[in-house]
Amino acid sequence: MQCPYCDFEDTKVIDSRLSETKDAVRRRRECLSRSCGKRFTTYERREPLRLMVIKRDGGKEPFDREKLRSGMAKACAKQQVTDEQVELIVDEIEAELRERRRHEVTSRRLGDMVLLRLRRMDMVAYLRFASVYRQYTDVDQFRTELVRLAGSGMGNGR
Repeated sequence: MQCPYCDFEDTKVIDSRLSETKDAVRRRRECLSRSCGKRFTTYERREPLRLMVIKRDGGKEPFDREKLRSGMAKACAKQQVTDEQVELIVDEIEAELRERRRHEVTSRRLGDMVLLRLRRMDMVAYLRFASVYRQYTDVDQFRTELVRLAGSGMGNGR
């Protein structure tokens, strides 16, 4: 460990303990340079798992909150859904993915997580997102979805 005061390459650990927040190891260190000898603190934190999305074609890409937020924002455009609500949903989804303790999620599962939340919030945003996510290619697919929603009692507003 390099000393932050004199850049000397050798230090020794004087004390190690769990941080107050219990998310890191706190180490007190001392520079072994005869001309410095200063003490400083370092923290070691576990690097969070990088979430990966398994695409429909089997390829993988890193989870991108901005891509998720952007797609949702487009679906919610000109609806009574605020940027803060979209951000909250993205936070919820990311937190749920991290709590699973698995670092991979299918794009299908990710899309379903978004649809579930949009369906509760705004039906137009839900349909917009579903049309892209489920790759609707004609009006009959929209009609089928609308009939399904109406039959479940979810088609009446927000």
